[in-house]
Amino acid sequence: MWFRKARRRTSRSTVDDAQWRRVEERLPFLHYLSDGDRQRLRELALRFLGEKEMYGAHGMELSNDVRLSIALQACLPILNLGLEYYAGWVGIVVYPGDFIVPREIMDEHGVVHRYEDRLAGEAWQGGPVLLSWFDEADADDGTNVVIHEFAHKIDMLNGGPDGLPPLHADMDRRRWAAAFKSAYEDFCRRVEAGEETAMDPYAAEHPSEFFAVASEMFFEAPELLLSEYPAVYEQLRLFYRQDPAARIKP
Repeated sequence: MWFRKARRRTSRSTVDDAQWRRVEERLPFLHYLSDGDRQRLRELALRFLGEKEMYGAHGMELSNDVRLSIALQACLPILNLGLEYYAGWVGIVVYPGDFIVPREIMDEHGVVHRYEDRLAGEAWQGGPVLLSWFDEADADDGTNVVIHEFAHKIDMLNGGPDGLPPLHADMDRRRWAAAFKSAYEDFCRRVEAGEETAMDPYAAEHPSEFFAVASEMFFEAPELLLSEYPAVYEQLRLFYRQDPAARIKP
C-alpha cells in the first residue's frame, strides 16, 4: 500500500510537489505556515504514514490524497511536540461519513441497556482512531474531525480523557485549570441559554470535549478562539508550542 511504501522511501520521492499542493490547497489553515514549518510538517506526515496503518470501512476507498490529508491534519498539533505523542497504537479507521457504534450501559439496578450511537469520530485509549470522511460539499464548516480526535489522543496520554493533557515542565497546572474551568463554565451557560456561539456547542458536553473543540479552533480559527477565550488560547499556545493567530496576516 502507498502509506506502507513511505517506510522505504525518502520524503522527496514519496510525494511529488503537485500532490502536496493539491492536498494542502484543501486545508486553508495550513496556508499560514512558514516555508520551514510547512516542510517540517510534510516530513512529519510521511513518518506518521510510515508508522500508522490506515483502513477504509463500509466501502470507503482511501485515496492517496485522503491518506495524506489525514496525516497532515493529525500532525499539525504535534508539529513542535514530536511523533512520540502518538506512540503506543497504530490503527486509523476511516468511514464514508457518520458511522454507528453499538453501546451498552448498566443502570444502578444491574439492567443492561443497548443502543446505537451515531458518531463523526472516536478515539480509543490505547487503541485506534475512528474518523468520518466527508466530501468537501458535505463537510461541516468550522469543524475538524481529525484534529478533534487526535487532540483526544493527546489528552489520553496521562489517563482517561479529562481535558488535561500532560503539561510541559514550564507550564503551570493551576493556570491551565483556571483558564479552562472558567471558559468551560461560561460556555456551558451560553449554550444552555440558547446563545449562538462561534465554538461548536458540542464542546459543552464534557471538559474533554471542550479541550478537543478548543484545539480545533486553535488551529482552524485561532483569531476567534483568541477573542472568545484568550486565557484558553494562551494555554494552548504554550502547550502546542505554536501561535497560529500570530501567523495570520491582516
